[in-house]
Amino acid sequence: MEVILKEDIGTLGSKGDVVKVAAGYGRNYLLPKKLAIPATAANKKVIEQMRAAAVRRSAKEKSSAEELAKQFEGLSVSFTRKSGENDQLFGSVTSSDIAEALDKKGFKLDRRKINLHDPLKTLGEFDVPVKLHKEVTTHVKVIIEKQAAE
Repeated sequence: MEVILKEDIGTLGSKGDVVKVAAGYGRNYLLPKKLAIPATAANKKVIEQMRAAAVRRSAKEKSSAEELAKQFEGLSVSFTRKSGENDQLFGSVTSSDIAEALDKKGFKLDRRKINLHDPLKTLGEFDVPVKLHKEVTTHVKVIIEKQAAE
């Protein structure tokens, strides 16, 4: 059975792909959950139009992401936090904190685009990757300084 995927499915393919699956898998799982549609001639034409529109939209998003990446060059955000021995922070700096600091500098950015695998828990300078588009990644310098003792 041939179906056209409406969603990305890890083992089968990505959205818009025409794939061959077992009849039971397609009929009992993919079609009822609306993850795929039958691969008829009419559906293939609709998918081609949708794919062309998606390519145009993706190109436009990529160009705007590249312009934004140029604005991020040389940009740094700094935080002042309390720290203990061995420059360990009491708490951490998370992607939400970085997104909030960027927002104050005029960059509206979703915290999920900041690829910070683990929160920053030490003093110092860090290069944090920011994924603006699936093909465009830039870096922001994050500086964490020690708060003066009171």
